[in-house]
Amino acid sequence: MPSITVQAAGSPKIDGERLNSTLHHSCQWGATPDGGMNRVALNDDDAKVRRWLIQEVEKLGCTVKIDEMGNIFGIREGKNPNLAPIGIGSHLDTQATGGRYDGILGVLTGLEILRACHDANYKANAPLAVVCWTNEEGCRFAPYAIGSACWAHTYTTEFGQACTDADGITIGAELERHGMKGEHKCSHEALPLSAHFEVHIEQGPILDYAETPSPVAAVTGVQGLRWYDIVLQGVGAHAGTTPMELRKDAVIASAKMILEIEKIAVDFKGKATSGKIGSNGQPQAYNCILNQVELGLDLRHEDEETLEKMSQEVVRACQEIAKKSGVQIVKWDEKMRSEAMDFDKVAVEHIKGACLRSGFKRFDIVSGAGHDSVYTAMHCPTAMLFVRCKDGLSHTPVEYSSPEDIEVGAKVLLDAVLSYDKKVNGRPETP
Repeated sequence: MPSITVQAAGSPKIDGERLNSTLHHSCQWGATPDGGMNRVALNDDDAKVRRWLIQEVEKLGCTVKIDEMGNIFGIREGKNPNLAPIGIGSHLDTQATGGRYDGILGVLTGLEILRACHDANYKANAPLAVVCWTNEEGCRFAPYAIGSACWAHTYTTEFGQACTDADGITIGAELERHGMKGEHKCSHEALPLSAHFEVHIEQGPILDYAETPSPVAAVTGVQGLRWYDIVLQGVGAHAGTTPMELRKDAVIASAKMILEIEKIAVDFKGKATSGKIGSNGQPQAYNCILNQVELGLDLRHEDEETLEKMSQEVVRACQEIAKKSGVQIVKWDEKMRSEAMDFDKVAVEHIKGACLRSGFKRFDIVSGAGHDSVYTAMHCPTAMLFVRCKDGLSHTPVEYSSPEDIEVGAKVLLDAVLSYDKKVNGRPETP
């Protein structure tokens, strides 16, 4: 691995050992026996790690602001009080069967950057803020990234607080229970950012399998995605007495749809995932033909116009299959959409410049996963940095990024943030 020389003498310096130790220390809240994490949004462990983060930021003399959606902003004062903070953010919630790096790395890298500035008594031109966004995963409460989406006014705060989990518990109720419903408006106007930088594990295999290995890559944008809730209504019947040609089997219809959707996605060079399959709470038995099936569908493409065409073709094909199968599509609801987008070119160039100064090849990647940065990008210059993860695996207990790669990512991000900070103050630095 090349030596890292991205910081000038006397500037803030990342302590890789401290960062990695802190990351795993924070994972005591929500740790599972298999080495993974179950820290779904606003459960007791999520509340504990949030309170811990607030304490750590306050130790550095930072100001903490919490908005009505529980988004946390830990702000270190800058030289120019008239500038909005440069946010360094991600999330601390995980999937129910998640790992130790997705989201967590981004928040704790932000904390480490604030610690590095504190240790060096370094004051940036703009304030610097570590940001912890609420409910990015969308595992317990849908839609995903609700905290940053409300900040961006994609959803109202009232909508966000009213989102429920499977037990009917609302985000608002959990924020109240944990004392995390802040006094500040959840708004990019009330709590503005002059930029937003996010470091995240890649969650894919490009960096790990590249011919010329690199632990980091600049992210130029994010794929568009759409979620659909679908319910198919057939006719329940006896498995032994109903001839195959007379059946109106919702299970068979759903299987044909899933296969056809996959083919369409391949043809459009997009992605399709049938990640939820159920029977809408109905009893299941070996000798019964189910009369109802529910599907959860995820469609993605990096081009928004192509995604629209792909979505239309999926609907058309499924309607045709339903008709031929004697099955009705009684529900086809769009649960969520996030449009494909490009990140701010100037902010991305600062990420790329930092990668080159660190001695690594310039990789450009379009993220296949959604992130809080999708929503911050709507209202402030935003860029992301990917860190290599083993075999590209995430949302699983075996999710892993090496301590060395984590340190590199933090150093590159610090370099990018500080070079961008000079640009913000009217003194552009060549990326």
